[in-house]
Amino acid sequence: MTGAMQPGASWQGWLRPDGRKGIRDGILVVYLVECAHHVARRIVEAADDARVQLIGFPGCYPNDYALAMMKALTTHPNVGGVVLVSLGCESFNREALAAALTEAGRPHETVVIQRAGGTRAAIAAGGAAVARVRADADAQAVRVPMGLGDLVVGTICGGSDGTSGITANPAVGRAFDALVDAGATCIFEETSELIGCEAHMHRRATSPAVGAAIVAAVEHAERYCRAMGYGSFAPGNAEGGLSSQEEKSAGAYAKSGNRPISGVLVPAQIPAGPGLYLLDVVPPGDPKFGFPNIVDNAEIGELMASGAHVTLFTTGRGSVVGSAIAPVIKVCANPETFARMHEDMDVDAGRILDGAATLDDVTAEIVALIQRTAAGAETKSEALGHREFVLTYKATGPAGPSCLAA
Repeated sequence: MTGAMQPGASWQGWLRPDGRKGIRDGILVVYLVECAHHVARRIVEAADDARVQLIGFPGCYPNDYALAMMKALTTHPNVGGVVLVSLGCESFNREALAAALTEAGRPHETVVIQRAGGTRAAIAAGGAAVARVRADADAQAVRVPMGLGDLVVGTICGGSDGTSGITANPAVGRAFDALVDAGATCIFEETSELIGCEAHMHRRATSPAVGAAIVAAVEHAERYCRAMGYGSFAPGNAEGGLSSQEEKSAGAYAKSGNRPISGVLVPAQIPAGPGLYLLDVVPPGDPKFGFPNIVDNAEIGELMASGAHVTLFTTGRGSVVGSAIAPVIKVCANPETFARMHEDMDVDAGRILDGAATLDDVTAEIVALIQRTAAGAETKSEALGHREFVLTYKATGPAGPSCLAA
C-alpha cells in the first residue's frame, strides 16, 4: 500500500451547522406517503438537476423507525436542503420532521398536495420550492477543508459468490483498517450475515459491554431468521459457489478488517466518535414487519442514516444499484463478472485471483478511490444516474453500547 494512503490529503467539503462535513450538497424532494410519490417524482424530473434527488416513505400509518430514519437522512451532511411533499391526510408526522430540519439548520419547505389544489398545482408549487431551497442552500454554503478523519464509510455485500470472501471482502477489510488508523469512522453490518462470527467479534470489542452487545445482537438475528423461516443464504449464493451460511458469514465478516470494535449501533444512530462500529439491522423483539431488509438499498439507507458519506458495496455476481444522498463504490470480487459488467463496477478485486494484483494493491486502490470520490469524483453508479432509495416499515429499539476505547 506504499504511497496509496494520504492521511494528510484534504479536499473541500460542506460544513453543516452541527459541525459535520458533507462530500455532496444534495437537495432532497421527500414524499411522505405513497400517494405523494408521483408528484414528488415529477418535481424532481422537472428540476432536471442531478443534485435534486428523490427519497420517500410509502406508508401512511406512523412508524417510529421511519420517522427516525427520515430525520437522520434529511439532515445527513451530504444534504443541503429539503422539500417535503405531503398528500395532507397521511399519519406520518411531517411537523416533527420539519421541526428536525429547522433545528438542524437545513433550508426546507413543505408542499401539501390537498392544499395546493391537486397534482398540477402541487408540481408547480414544488418546483418553485426547490428553486427557493436550492438558492437558500447556496447562499448559506460554507466550504471547508475535509480529510479522512471527517469521513464515515459504510460497507455491505450483495450478490456474494465463492470469490467474495477471497478478494473483495478482505480488501475492504484492509481498507477499513487503514481508514480507522487515519481517524475515520467505519461501519459494517449485517448481523444476520454474521451468524457464527460472534466469538471473533467479541474478542475485538473495546469493552465487555460492547462484546456482550455484539453476541446478543447476533444471537437475536439467528432467532429472528429461524422464526421467519429463512436466512441470509440465498439460492444465488449457492449458484455462485458458496457452500453454506457459515462460509458466507466468514466472507462477510472479512469486510470488518481487524481493528477493535468500538460499539453497536442501530439504524439512524450516529457513532459517538471515530473507530469501527457494527450496525445491527435486525429489529428487536419478535418479527412484526417481515424481512429485516428487503433489498440491498434498504441497508445502504440505514448506513447513510448512521452518517455514512460513502458505501463500499462488494459483489461477486454483480449489482447495478447506487443510492440517493451518498455515493456507492462497487468492489467486484469476480473477474468474470467485472469483465461482463465493467461499466457498473468501480474496482476489479478479481485481479487478485488472476495474479494481476495483490490484496494490498486492491486495498490501496479502494482507499484512493474513496478519497477521490469524497473530493467530488463520480462513482460509476452516480455517472449512470442511479439514485435508488428504499424505506419501509420496521420495528426499532434501543441501541447497544457505543463505547470508545480508552
